[in-house]
Amino acid sequence: MRQRTIERSFSIEGIGLHTGEKVSVVVNPAPAGSGIIFVRKDLTENPAIKADINFLLDVEKFPRRSSISSNGVHIHTIEHFMSAVYGLGIDNLIIEISGNECPGLDGSALVLVKKFFEAGIVELNESKNFYRLKEPIYISEDSSHIVALPSDTLRISYTLDYPNSVINSQYASFEVSPDSYAQEIAPARTFCLEEEVEKLRMMGLGKGSDFSNTVVIGKSGIIKNSFRFPNEPVRHKICDLIGDLALLGMPLKAHIIGIRSGHALNTKLVKRLKDLIQKERVSAVYSDAAVEKRKPVLEVEDIERIIPHRFPILLVDRIIELEEDKRVIGIKNVSANEWFFQGHFPGRPVMPGVLIVEAIAQVAGVLMLSKKENQGKLAFFMSIEQAKFRRAVKPGDQLVLKVEVSRLKSRVGQVHGKAYVDDKIACEATLTFALVDS
Repeated sequence: MRQRTIERSFSIEGIGLHTGEKVSVVVNPAPAGSGIIFVRKDLTENPAIKADINFLLDVEKFPRRSSISSNGVHIHTIEHFMSAVYGLGIDNLIIEISGNECPGLDGSALVLVKKFFEAGIVELNESKNFYRLKEPIYISEDSSHIVALPSDTLRISYTLDYPNSVINSQYASFEVSPDSYAQEIAPARTFCLEEEVEKLRMMGLGKGSDFSNTVVIGKSGIIKNSFRFPNEPVRHKICDLIGDLALLGMPLKAHIIGIRSGHALNTKLVKRLKDLIQKERVSAVYSDAAVEKRKPVLEVEDIERIIPHRFPILLVDRIIELEEDKRVIGIKNVSANEWFFQGHFPGRPVMPGVLIVEAIAQVAGVLMLSKKENQGKLAFFMSIEQAKFRRAVKPGDQLVLKVEVSRLKSRVGQVHGKAYVDDKIACEATLTFALVDS
């Protein structure tokens, strides 16, 4: 199966459900391998953010929605857009938005689905990659649960339980395809209980919500509205869950079972899935194509022709995979004779965390500076974000340094890098670079 995008651009306007601000959106085709990219056209530099779990804002701090952020720039309430994209099997888009929240439209994904069909969905030349879950995952918090089971297709089952309201308990299960999504899931609108309205207002949410875009359910029934389906609330929960699954960055084959789960639990599942994918990819480097047997793409002499680093600060021995504008994998063999072990620490040598980040940065530099138009330039740090150190790196370890591009322009690049020892993460960080003439 091939990747998909749209045939022609389309625009749409509306009000943000939570900000209440008017926003316009232009959805454009994108080449294979791009993913779903949001661009803030209302800001001077037009910053771009990839719709990926790595850029998810803390759902606890920004509740009742899924939002992404990079370098302090936010885009909120992306779940309906992402649900429509995922449900229709679209892989690559550039979404230009004039504010910090997606429009709520009628509270469902139906308007978006119609717009995508009108724009035409077309196949690209590059194959689509799927992730097929191999082992069960179970996550539980209080009375909410989410389970992922191996399956040959994507099926989502959901149980909703509001025992003290007219909703009571609802259950639905769908095998997700473009047809089932468009007909059975996309029309389901966001909803809330009447008793929740004031609480949401006090939290600064729901400023753009009204009876035209939110189904409000009172003690005796729906207020100034009617259901599109008898079980519309549970279908909307499935719609939201699909939007959160889209942050995985690739289509999933699994049976997802949600019980009272929301964005917080949904995205925890996506993070767990992302970790599994990364672990399996790195395991493949060690097993199916063992590092010591894998033919290098670039030897150290080639690396020195691309980046200016030299002994003792050159921290990349070879590059074993290089996909332009996408990702790169490098290797650093940590010897007992490394200069930094003399003082860090005598008697208990540990590679400094800052040098692990530097090794990730050098691999990223190879990726960016290997492009013909960037040859001869230098890459300088602009920022390091979300740096985490998970295990010590010692003499004899082999670092597998994997870097994926989040954003790449002519002068600025942002990447997310991870350093592995065996198949376990030792360090990860998001790095932003500026390219300058040497």
